[in-house]
Amino acid sequence: MAKCRPDDFSQRLSWDDLDIDWLRRLIDMAWREDLAGGGLSHAPNGIGDATTETVIQPGSGAARLIARQPMTLAGLHLIPLILERYGNISQRAVFKHESRDGDTVAKGDCIGELVGEKSVILTAERVILNFLQHLTGVATETQKYVAALGSSRTRLLDTRKTTPGYRTLEKYATACGGGWNHRIGLYDRIMLKDNHLAAEGATKGERLAEAIRDAKQQRPELGIEVEVDNIEQIPPVIKAGADIIMLDNFSNEQLIEAVALISDKVLTEASGGITIERMASLANLGLDYISTGATVHQATWVDIGLDWQ
Repeated sequence: MAKCRPDDFSQRLSWDDLDIDWLRRLIDMAWREDLAGGGLSHAPNGIGDATTETVIQPGSGAARLIARQPMTLAGLHLIPLILERYGNISQRAVFKHESRDGDTVAKGDCIGELVGEKSVILTAERVILNFLQHLTGVATETQKYVAALGSSRTRLLDTRKTTPGYRTLEKYATACGGGWNHRIGLYDRIMLKDNHLAAEGATKGERLAEAIRDAKQQRPELGIEVEVDNIEQIPPVIKAGADIIMLDNFSNEQLIEAVALISDKVLTEASGGITIERMASLANLGLDYISTGATVHQATWVDIGLDWQ
């Protein structure tokens, strides 16, 4: 059987791949947290934005989103959805793009402008920034890892180590940063990891190969990836017909040996102990993929300001 292609098991989510109704539910939860005590066991005495309702007179205004540092953008498509939730028929605001998701901007650049009812912009400001600063932080961190790979053909993959409820957004942000999306969930691939194999007593030899063959027989429509942590596990995995071998916590020397042994028989993925400092040394080992959750769970929120005009 011919070796699969990297395209067979990686993708880049686009905005059109995301469920807008799901995103509206996330935004509604954020609205309820801010304005109605969402998440508390007791209802507050009143709801709304007490400060804006008390101080701000009706009228229009404009505010610009400014990058306070270099960054790669993600999440701008959420802003109109947030303004839609915070506005109403008589009180509206719009977002005017000056940049797009995936763009890298410099410190001081204008990302876009919010124009419309002052009260809507002021009330929605924090939620807009929360989404945007977090997702742009993921895209920015991802871009650093991708840049460290240079011109390598090896693809940087994300993982399922994501914030509950935010998985598709964080994977979309990874794609904005130049990374590739791995599994979306448990439903779209057979992934035999160490704990699956240990639970079945199938960590080596013929029992390991048998577990893979059983999985292929039961779910032939799904790709099969197998995690290994030593060279001796590789031959039975190849023999059983896995599509991808995940080389977990291998040293660079072990990866070189494993890639030579696997040759062009199956796809290879290095995982575990992946740091940005290590990326350059992995770039030319002949790996198909490198996966890390660090681009999400180690990402830092970027600094974006909202400046009134």
